[in-house]
Amino acid sequence: MKLKNILIVVDDIERSKQFYHDLFSLDMVLDNDGNMILTEGLVLQDKRIWEKFLEKEIIPENNACELYFEERDIEAFARKLEKLYPETKYANRLMTHDWGQKVIRFYDPDGNLIEVGTPMERIEEL
Repeated sequence: MKLKNILIVVDDIERSKQFYHDLFSLDMVLDNDGNMILTEGLVLQDKRIWEKFLEKEIIPENNACELYFEERDIEAFARKLEKLYPETKYANRLMTHDWGQKVIRFYDPDGNLIEVGTPMERIEEL
């Protein structure tokens, strides 16, 4: 068995498609009327369809999971985010963890949490 996709719920698929293209260069692979697959296996699901499936309300910014991306030039990414999406709500702006990794956490337009971090260099055993 293998993991095929990660699905997130969005209010406006076209807006979300543009957001993920602008920031992460993800492109549409398949548009299936309220269910859009992007490159890298990210699926955008229309909120109304998802609520109908679950028969429950969607809770944005629930902080129960996050999408994680890595970027070597994270300072340039942070500037790009601020320039293209100045209204972005941050969980934390660019910071450096005690172990040296730089990260930024923010919400997409639908309240899905995203983390972008510098790549973690593998520590070799002696």
